[in-house]
Amino acid sequence: MNIYSKIRNLNLKPVPGEEEYTSRIENLNLSLEEFRSVHSVAEYIGVTPEFKRVIDYFHVPAGETPSGFEIELEVSADRVLRANLRRNISYDKNGQKRPTNLLFSADSANPYEVAPVAKLLSNLTCNPGIIYDLFINNPKANVGGVYKTRDEVLAEIGRILGPGCDISVELNDPFNKSDSEILEEAARFRELLSEYRVVIKVPHTGPVNKENVQQLLSGDKRLNARYDDPSVTDAFRGHNLALMLREHGYRVNFTLMFEPAQTALALQARPYFINSFIRHRLVQSKQMARLVQLYHGTGDRTVLEQLRGYMLEKDYLAAGEEDADLLRVLAKAETLLDQRSFYTDQGSDGLDGIRHNLRLLRQTNMDDTRLIICSMEGDYNYYDIDRLLASDEYGDMAHRVVLTAEPKYLARFSSANQVVSYQRRFMNAANGAQ
Repeated sequence: MNIYSKIRNLNLKPVPGEEEYTSRIENLNLSLEEFRSVHSVAEYIGVTPEFKRVIDYFHVPAGETPSGFEIELEVSADRVLRANLRRNISYDKNGQKRPTNLLFSADSANPYEVAPVAKLLSNLTCNPGIIYDLFINNPKANVGGVYKTRDEVLAEIGRILGPGCDISVELNDPFNKSDSEILEEAARFRELLSEYRVVIKVPHTGPVNKENVQQLLSGDKRLNARYDDPSVTDAFRGHNLALMLREHGYRVNFTLMFEPAQTALALQARPYFINSFIRHRLVQSKQMARLVQLYHGTGDRTVLEQLRGYMLEKDYLAAGEEDADLLRVLAKAETLLDQRSFYTDQGSDGLDGIRHNLRLLRQTNMDDTRLIICSMEGDYNYYDIDRLLASDEYGDMAHRVVLTAEPKYLARFSSANQVVSYQRRFMNAANGAQ
């Protein structure tokens, strides 16, 4: 049997002027061992300056501490037990852990669809496409055109989500802006959302740079540089941006991670979030495997032409490689499928990147870094991930995972057919039906 007591039972004297703050932690549980240890060394109770800043910024109701913060206790040399609030989205209000180690996030910038799920979320992710294409410039979503700017949208989302939810916002242009301009943009996000909630999304940049990015915006919008043949400077621009932002006090969501081989290098940038994108990679693997197997079964070179066309369309090949040698294209596809363990139980479900990333996270020296699993679709992605995180091998890593999707996708897995069946019975009974 575990025996607990509460801080108020220590009968410590509040530091003068801090009574309103210390009243917020008086019902915090201490184990019997903790209670005895503190009782022997503390005479007063107080809070840190950071505790006061958090409470005052979020206008937290009396007697409470906000969600999204862990309560830390320390005894100072002057025999004062001081409480601090440290950002930790695993915590609900009043220092209570969230219901599960696995946390949930939403991919959305639509306040109307965020509101119904807000209390279940610990993070929200949005990028320029989500903000502008899917919401501001979409009359069906932005009903009546109420929201005109990105800042208006973010301010409203911050209000809806409250203090407990991180908000990951992506840089508008990581290529043409100077470091000082990027820091100005990040500072605006921080002003809107607070230092406690804002996370800056920094993308992997690959072979894209300020000179060739216009190729993606005009003509056939094809890049003439191969994704796997970037210059060293271009390849690591995202990494260096992440490090620069971290040095200026920002947490970074290092995004556009599709291959597990990206992860170890990404972790060198000390991100707060890394990512595993699922949807398109698995679909593309299936299509390449279908064409590879069809060629080996028929020997028909037109199948390889289809494969080449598909790999051009999906940017495995660059502009100018329309006549690439067909056997070289075949070898490239077979290498990718092998790297993705596509023909084994480690990768046939498209979750090889998740497995790899969780293994790497076990080895990191960054306990606060989490994996965002994103870009899900269809009938199996959610179920497969759910099973994986409940398994013996990965269950211990669920506290390092944030599962994110469009609210509509998450909603479909909150129900079952018999919800309808039973509600039919219950509601008819309640309404007196025979």
